[in-house]
Amino acid sequence: MIPIAKPYITREDARAVYQTILTGWVTQGPKVKEFENNFAAYIGTKYAVAVSSCTAALHLAMIVCGIKAGDEVVCPSLSFIATANAIRYVGARPVFADVDRSTYNLDPSCVEKVITDKTKAILIVHQFGMPADIDGFKKLCEKYHLKLIEDAACAIGSIYKGKKVGIHSDLVCFSFHPRKVITTGDGGIITTSNSKYYQRLKLLRQHGMSIDDRTRHEAKKIIIEKYLELGYNFRMTDIQASLGITQLKKVDFILKKRREIAEKYNQAFKKIPYLVVPSEKNGNKTNYQSYTIQLKKNSPISRKKLMGELLKRDIATRRGVMLIHKEPAYRNLYPHLRVPNSEYISKNSVTLPLYVQMTRREIKRVIKALAEVFNLDA
Repeated sequence: MIPIAKPYITREDARAVYQTILTGWVTQGPKVKEFENNFAAYIGTKYAVAVSSCTAALHLAMIVCGIKAGDEVVCPSLSFIATANAIRYVGARPVFADVDRSTYNLDPSCVEKVITDKTKAILIVHQFGMPADIDGFKKLCEKYHLKLIEDAACAIGSIYKGKKVGIHSDLVCFSFHPRKVITTGDGGIITTSNSKYYQRLKLLRQHGMSIDDRTRHEAKKIIIEKYLELGYNFRMTDIQASLGITQLKKVDFILKKRREIAEKYNQAFKKIPYLVVPSEKNGNKTNYQSYTIQLKKNSPISRKKLMGELLKRDIATRRGVMLIHKEPAYRNLYPHLRVPNSEYISKNSVTLPLYVQMTRREIKRVIKALAEVFNLDA
C-alpha cells in the first residue's frame, strides 16, 4: 500500500529525542526556547511561541486579539474543523465565506459581503500550503478595523511575495502534526513581531504563570510564582522541541523533494483532461504539504469511484477538504448556508500520496493508476 503521507523521521531525530530525555528536561525547558529561536529565525520574524498544537495556537490568537462572546470571525468552511472550533472556544461565532476554486483559499470579495458590525477578525487559511491573498485581507482589515489571524497549519516554508508565510501579519499559527512538512509528533507555534502579543502568549500557554518552569527551577533563591490570569496547559515539551530542532535543519531538503514529486505529478496529470492540478499564482509558492487534484465537471467518474479504484491498486487517498458547516457539530447552526465553490471542491477533490521517502517506482505507480482509471495512457 502506498500511504497518503509519512513523516520524514531519521536516526538524527531519534538521537536528539533520546539525548533530551537523558537530560531530565521533559517539560518546557531549554530545547523549547532553542526551537522557538530557530523557527523565528527561519521565518524571519521577531518571536515564536511554541504550544501543544496548532489548535491551541489558534485559540490563544483569538484571546490576545480580544475576541469574545458575541463577536464574529470570518473564516472558510472549507477547512479542518479546528479553524472554526478555535473561534467557538472563546464564545464567538464563525461566519463562513466562500473560497476561490483555483486556490482553495478565502476570496476577499466573498469575505467583504459577510462583514457586519459584529465582525472583529478575519481568520484566513493557507489551504494545503497554498498562500492566501494576505495583502488583500490586510486591506479589508484596515478598511473595517479588523484583526487578521493566519491559520498556516499547512504552510511551513510556503512563499508569499518573496517572503515566507509567517512574517506578513502579527498572529500566524503553524502545525507540527505528523502529516505536516516537519513534525514534533504533535505541536504548534505562533509567530509574531508584536512584543505585547508575545509576552501574553507566553503567559497564557502556561496557566497564566508569572514565571516559567526553567527560570524557577534554575533560580538560586526561592521563587513563589503567581497566576496572573486564566491560562491554559498549552505547553510544548522539550522532547517535542528537540525533534523540531532537527526537523527544522532538514526543512529545505524536505521542501525540495516535495516540489520535485509534485512537479512530476503536475506534468503527468495536466495530460488528463478531467483533472485540475494545483496552480501557483502571482509568483507565490506552495510547500505541497498535500497534493490535491480536482475533478472537472466533465469527469466520467465520481470522486468516490476514483478513490475506490485507486484503493484497489493499493494507493491510499483522502477527500480533499471537509466542509465544517456540514458536520454534525455545526449543521444545525448553518442550515441555509450556501458556499458554492467550497461545496464543489469538497465533493470533487482528492488528495494523493506525497512524502519525501516516495520512490520513483511509487510515483510512477500513482501516475499510471490515475491514467488507467480514466482509460488513458500514462
